[in-house]
This record gives sequence, C-alpha cells and structure tokens, in this order.
Amino acid sequence: MKLGARIFKTGLAVTLAMYAALWLGSDSATFAAIAAAFAIQPSIHRTFQTILDQIQANLIGAILAVIFVLTFGHDPFVVGVVVILAIAIISKLKLEPSTIPLAIVTIIIIMESPTTNFVEFATDRFLLIMLGVFTAFIVNLFFIPPRYETKFYQLMLNETDNVIQWIMLLLRQDADPRSLKDDLERLDGQVKKLDNLYSLYKEERNYFLKNKYSKARKLVLFRQMLITIKKSIFVLKNFERRSDDIKQLPEPIQQQFEQQLDLLTNFHNRILLRYVGKVTSSPSQETLEDLDIGKASLAQAFITYYNQEEIEEQTWMHTFPAISQIIEYQEELVHLDHLVNSFFKYHTEESTLDINPEE
Repeated sequence: MKLGARIFKTGLAVTLAMYAALWLGSDSATFAAIAAAFAIQPSIHRTFQTILDQIQANLIGAILAVIFVLTFGHDPFVVGVVVILAIAIISKLKLEPSTIPLAIVTIIIIMESPTTNFVEFATDRFLLIMLGVFTAFIVNLFFIPPRYETKFYQLMLNETDNVIQWIMLLLRQDADPRSLKDDLERLDGQVKKLDNLYSLYKEERNYFLKNKYSKARKLVLFRQMLITIKKSIFVLKNFERRSDDIKQLPEPIQQQFEQQLDLLTNFHNRILLRYVGKVTSSPSQETLEDLDIGKASLAQAFITYYNQEEIEEQTWMHTFPAISQIIEYQEELVHLDHLVNSFFKYHTEESTLDINPEE
C-alpha cells in the first residue's frame, strides 16, 4: 500500500481542525474535521481558487438551511428540498463543483441541530465547518507541497520505457499477445494520468520572473513529451494490429522496420534522460543523418518491393500506414529534441534537475 502526500495532508488537516476546535472550546470538533477532509485540494493553485467558492457555497447552504428550518421545520423532505435548491444555486453561480459535497454536509449538520436556540447552534456549526475549511487551506498552502514536475517526468520515463520494450518485442515476434493487449489498456489509463499531472503542473503559479520563463518553456517541452509518447503508443497499436501482415513482408523490410524503430526508440529514451542530466550531450549530426537515411530507405524499399510485385497488394495496403506512423513518430522526436536543446540554451543552470525516483 502506497501513501501519497494528499493522504498525509488530509490526515494532518483533520487532526489540526479537531485540535483547533477543541482549543476554541467547542464540543463538536467532528464537524470541523469533516469539513477539513472535504476541503483538501490537489494543488496550491486550486487551494486559492476554491477557498472563496467554499465560503460562498457553505454560506448559501447555511442560509437556506436556517430559513427552511425556521419556516418548515426539520422534516427529511425539507432537508432534501434544501439540498436540491443549494446545488441549483451553486451551479447557477458557476462555483467549483467540488464545493457541493461540503455544502450538502453543512446543510445536513445545521438542519439536524436542536430547535431550542436553533440560530445559535446553527451559527456554531457553520463556524466549525469554516474552521475546517480554513485549516485545510493552511495545510494545502504550507505542508508537503506537490511535486507535479517530478511525478510527470517519472511516469513519462517509466511508460516510455514500457512502450519501447513492447515495440521491440513485437518486431522480434517475442511479444505475448494477451499481455500486450492488457498493457495497452493500462497505458491508455497512464496517458490520462499524465494529462492530469500536466494540467496540475500548468495550474501552479510562479511569482519570480526567472522561474516564470523557465516554467513556460517546460510547459511547451512537457506538452511535446505528451504528444510524443502518445505517438509512440499509436505506433505500438498499429504494429499490434498489423503484426500478421508485417510477418508476411520480405525479410529485408522486416529488418529495416526493426533497425529504424531501434534507432527511434533509443533516440526517444536519450532525449528524456538528457532532460535530467543523465545524458550531457545532444545527439550527434551523424545520429540525425542515420535517422533520415533509415526513414528514406525504409519507404523506398517498401515501394520497390511493391513495384516488383514481391508484396501482395492487400498486405501492402495494410502495412503502408505503419510507415507513415514511423515517419510521424520521428518528426515528433526531432521536434522534442529541438525543444530540449532550446531549453538548455536558455537555462544552462538547470542542466541537472532535482528529479529523483520516489521512495
């Protein structure tokens, strides 16, 4: 079982909220703890973004709850009506959807307060909930700040290695079809996770001009990393679907497929390692020329064998898209390499970044 930073932050927020409530003399610290658990956010930027929305949503829920209890009482049907109205108003005001669960909790807690001194009890419950919200805000702000750049890069490197291994196994006809299909489904999920990590990193704000320019270039670089891994997965899926047709190609063409993809996957891995300083030099001009020569010779050989009628037309039609995918993959890699070169041209002090494997 792996415990992430958000789990620890949630536990810390709950603990601090309960201590704060007890320190203020409240006998219902549980309400503050519940609010703190709901209010934890995955990033510092979202913490700032949602704190005002949390206050507004809970205020809406509290006001509706008090009005309806004083008017109609504590009947469960009334509670349901208030919940519906609160959700409708919060949605109409376009507040963060994440504020709705806590607003519902606020309504239920207030409407379950005793009728004697109801307004006093409701106010106390509302203040306890806001105490939990502010406690979560403080924890989000100062404790265990997220490292989305680190998480993004590590996941990117791991999944790229995985895709490269499958491509080479498939070309050498050593891949287990069932395992490959299962892993392709998992890869789709990991790519969605990468998209989410990229969005979270993009949301984080920098308040120093130097870091602002560096991050702007990193965002462009990370976006290209995402495009490139998606293209590599697309290449893998194409080869998986066309594996039977590729096996029917002449042996020289199969060897050229393997040689060109071996060059491209090594190039891909080298670019990612260079980003963290494990590779210190950019690819040589000879390497880039080998890639271009391999691309041209593979396409030419494919056309030549077809013209000589050594490849059946159906096989040619099924496998020709694989050539275009290899070419597109190479173009994305060359662009990624250009972006890495550009990044280190302007940020040489970051040639070795502090990105280490997680414990």
